[in-house]
Amino acid sequence: MYPWQMLLLAYCIGNFSTSFLVGKIFGKIDIRQHGSGNAGSTNVLRTLGLKAGAWSFLGDSLKGAIAVFIGKSIGGMELAMLSGIAVVIGHNWPVVLKFKGGKGVATSIGVGLSIHPLSALICIGVGVLMLYRYRYVSLASITALGLLPWVYLVLEGKTYFYFGLALAAMAIFCHRSNIDRLLKGTERKLTQKNT
Repeated sequence: MYPWQMLLLAYCIGNFSTSFLVGKIFGKIDIRQHGSGNAGSTNVLRTLGLKAGAWSFLGDSLKGAIAVFIGKSIGGMELAMLSGIAVVIGHNWPVVLKFKGGKGVATSIGVGLSIHPLSALICIGVGVLMLYRYRYVSLASITALGLLPWVYLVLEGKTYFYFGLALAAMAIFCHRSNIDRLLKGTERKLTQKNT
């Protein structure tokens, strides 16, 4: 398999929208037409409850890990990193859902844990603390993924830094409306359900 074929495969894996599928199974709905309109785990959690949200999070994380595993098996760590970026792109902008996907946090967690578990766990820990303290999923996600490249830089070096920077940039871009609401004080907390 050529590298470009692996990246295409990773993008296609990302197109498998667990949140969309869970919405159909648990609520017989298109999750993109409810709540925030986002095909992601937080919107599923708020719309359909904890069990559905957990399945969505698990599925989206798993597809990130699968793409990295295949990429690493075929071409080593560099291809694994590129595959990780490609699977997140596929999740965020899936062609099968007219490029309306999630924000890539759960998938990035699966990717990060597969690339370098220690770095990912440090960032997840910081994110969990932020979530516990402030109750904003978006703030916790942005903080954790924004920290990732810098943890990579300290523990692994420049190549990992650039990989982490790509994941962080996508997360921040996809959360730009959340950032605006955070600044305005109108962002919903984790405990607030969709109405």
